[in-house]
This record gives sequence, C-alpha cells and structure tokens, in this order.
Amino acid sequence: MTDAGADDERRRVLYIIVCAAGPAGDVGKLVTLAHQRGWDVQIIATPSALDFIDAEALEAQTGRPVRSQYRKPGEPRSPKADAIIVAPATYNTINKWAAGISDTYALGILSEAPALGIPVVVLPFVNTALASRSAFHRSVGNLRLEGARILLGPGQFEPHAPGTGEAAVSRYPWEAAIRVTT
Repeated sequence: MTDAGADDERRRVLYIIVCAAGPAGDVGKLVTLAHQRGWDVQIIATPSALDFIDAEALEAQTGRPVRSQYRKPGEPRSPKADAIIVAPATYNTINKWAAGISDTYALGILSEAPALGIPVVVLPFVNTALASRSAFHRSVGNLRLEGARILLGPGQFEPHAPGTGEAAVSRYPWEAAIRVTT
C-alpha cells in the first residue's frame, strides 16, 4: 500500500479540548456523538479540567491517552487533528486564546490551529455576568475573525445566570458542536 493509500484510509481525527467547567464530566457524551459520525477522538484537557473528568474512562472510550501536557522527547505524537471542538470552553480559555497566550498544551494547540487551517468549533460554558464583559465580546469577535466558529446565542449555547451553572449542565448542547464540525 502506498503512503497516499494509507492517508486515504485514515479516519478523521477530532481533538476535543475540554476545560474546567461544569459539563466537563459529561464530555464522554461528545465522544460518543463523534464516534457515531466516524471520528477518531483525542481528548486534550486543560490542567484544571483534569479534576473535572474521568481520564481513565475517557481513555478507554477513545483508545488514546488523555493529553494535558506537551509530550516528552521519545513519547509518541498524537495523530494530526482534522478538526477541533473546545467544549466546555471557559471564559478564561477563550480570553487567553484570543490574547495569544499559550501557557498550556491546550492553548498551544488552539494558538496554532488557525494558521494550520484546522477548523475549530467552540461551545462556551459561561454565565451572563462573564458573557456581558467587553473583554469577552472582544475575544469572541477576534476568534471569529480568525475563523473559529463560536456557538454562542439562541439555538446554540445561551449563558446562564450566575450561580445557576449546576442546573445548566443538563441543558449543555453537546450536539450543537458535533453538528457543525466538518
């Protein structure tokens, strides 16, 4: 088999970048939806998100280690991403990414994605107080200008009132993210 044939047979790889927010513990739902659509999945967690997820269960579900740090010399590389979903995307991650801050493995991947032509879909999880901040509006606008698809607004993710995040977790629209991922 030629290298071109191997590339043709390679399944598409979806990176799911998970941040430390209420819905993170349910990211396995997004993995299931991705698998149903023929994606191989690589989970990348922000360091804080590791406390929100069951990494062992996600590794069993995806067949890949959950990554949260840059690989060490000699460690195998993750497969190349064909698309990225950031979900749940926090206020902090969205603002840092838009500002060009790359102080975690997840932010490093996001920082390179636009220049590499990798489509990125962002499904936020923020409250109305954070979503109303001008810094957040600027960040969302700047990321959209760079090609990120931010699912924020009616029919997508709608911010919840402060202090009600726990109740909003059950309404988190995982399906919206996978539906628009190419």
